[in-house]
Amino acid sequence: MDIKVLGPGCPKCQQTEKHVKEAVAETGVDATVEKVTDVMEIAGYGVFGTPSVVIDGEVKSVGKIPSKEEIKTWIEK
Repeated sequence: MDIKVLGPGCPKCQQTEKHVKEAVAETGVDATVEKVTDVMEIAGYGVFGTPSVVIDGEVKSVGKIPSKEEIKTWIEK
């Protein structure tokens, strides 16, 4: 599983990345978590609000900090 946290590095983006990493650790899902800060790459996902979470190419969250529980529902199969 490929998870991307999109954002310039603001506190909300950092909190989102923390929640994603904790959710992955707690569920034991085999996933790579990548932080994307490049504005053009972020725009390539059609996302204009940050933080955003993209899982396997699908945008799951835009412009808010998702809870760990919400992230877990996205990554647990």
